[in-house]
Amino acid sequence: MPNSSSISEFLLLALADTRQLQLLHFWLLLGIYLAALLGNGLISTAVACDPRLHTPMYFFLLNLALLDLGCISTTLPKAMANALWHTRAISYAGCAAQVFFFLFFLSAEYSLLTIMSYDRYVAICKPLHYGTLLGSRACATMCICQRSNKLLQQKESVCAQPITSQFSFTWCVNSPVFINDPVSQKH
Repeated sequence: MPNSSSISEFLLLALADTRQLQLLHFWLLLGIYLAALLGNGLISTAVACDPRLHTPMYFFLLNLALLDLGCISTTLPKAMANALWHTRAISYAGCAAQVFFFLFFLSAEYSLLTIMSYDRYVAICKPLHYGTLLGSRACATMCICQRSNKLLQQKESVCAQPITSQFSFTWCVNSPVFINDPVSQKH
């Protein structure tokens, strides 16, 4: 009979062992989360409500604020729940979804920062062509292409191999290195 086992959940490393420190971590994480929600919400509201801010730079800033909201909302609520309810388990599907969305939002932020740097390059180096190169249609097209590209890349990277192989580090097992080993110091 072959040895078979399946992973149904992961145990996360606790931030603290005592209940008082767990509650302190909960309140700190809640403060960070609320500050991020408030800051990004204010940016989104200001850009959406003020017609003077309907320029490409602020359009990209709005998208960056929304991506930042998505990035912080994938990890902090679970960490706060673990600290508050004294649990450490996360399901296999929950972990896979958290890794997928965190990497998606993080890579989308980096791509958007690249687009924002192109926006500033055009504004500084080619100010007379700024309106034709970065109109509202071009900005929307860049953001749509950037998000769909990152979604396809994340789907490909997560679905190409089983997610459990992404969590294993087999190169450490095959070649152990000891710092105080006289045999390894001779070579």
